[in-house]
Amino acid sequence: MSPWLFVALSYLLGAVPASYIAGRMARGIDLREHGSGNLGATNTFRVLGAKVAAPVMIFDILKGTFPVVAFTQWDAPRADARWALAYGAAAIVGHVFSIYMRFKGGKGVATSAGVFLGLAPVALAAGVATWLVVLKMGRMVSAASILAALVVGVMLLVTPVRLEETRYLGFAVVAFVIFAHRSNISRILKGTEPRFGKGKEPQATVAAAAVTADAEKPE
Repeated sequence: MSPWLFVALSYLLGAVPASYIAGRMARGIDLREHGSGNLGATNTFRVLGAKVAAPVMIFDILKGTFPVVAFTQWDAPRADARWALAYGAAAIVGHVFSIYMRFKGGKGVATSAGVFLGLAPVALAAGVATWLVVLKMGRMVSAASILAALVVGVMLLVTPVRLEETRYLGFAVVAFVIFAHRSNISRILKGTEPRFGKGKEPQATVAAAAVTADAEKPE
């Protein structure tokens, strides 16, 4: 099978909108119309709670790990190992610009974590540790994600990696994560960024919104 076909499959897998599906299944709502409007695990938690957000995050991570590990193994006899980078990048792009959601998606943090779980697990482990510490101290998911991405980038510089090009992908991901969180950075500087555990839409409000939306649909 052509590596380019695996690239396309990686994009299509990455584009699967787990948060959108979870919103529809759990409450019959479109997450693009609630919370931040972002189709990611963080907004899923904000609107629907941890029980729904946890499987969404796991799925988003696996969307990045599976192509990097499985597709590389399946095509190993014919393709250069560096195609793993292309598969990972395609999965991230798919998550951020989902073809199923009119090219709207999440910010790519969880899927990027999944990619580096397969490519550079040591760097990812340092990033995850940073994310947990920053989240516990400041209770800002955005700040935790930004700093975790920066730590992964630094770790890619100072730790061995199987593919040298992994560093380049890492730098690109770090730059994109910071760019994707530019509005969050602005709110952090202004002191208006929501903190973890605050600002979640009450489930009763979400349910009411779903009922209202159904009532407004033409028969």
